[in-house]
Amino acid sequence: MRESTIEKRLVARVKQMGGEVRKVSWIGRRGAPDRLVMLPARRLTDALDCAWCNPAGVAIWIELKATGKTAEPHQAREHARMRAMGQRVEVVDSFERVDEVLS
Repeated sequence: MRESTIEKRLVARVKQMGGEVRKVSWIGRRGAPDRLVMLPARRLTDALDCAWCNPAGVAIWIELKATGKTAEPHQAREHARMRAMGQRVEVVDSFERVDEVLS
């Protein structure tokens, strides 16, 4: 499956969840992920209105690939650097993977 087809599915699912997707351009940095997915916070309860029961939203860096393709070595290195900084980075190459990452 083409990367563009998977991207359309990702964008549709994120919007369905009330989130936003940004295409990211990195100046002077090779291998960084293509997209930033921002999902709204999920309330743990409606019974209380307090800071600890209203967690922050979720940000996920997404590297899109055609089905069966993997990240290039320079991309994998950059993803590892980002993960070491506490960032969530995911490589997505199928509709199933889109659903898995967003669940």
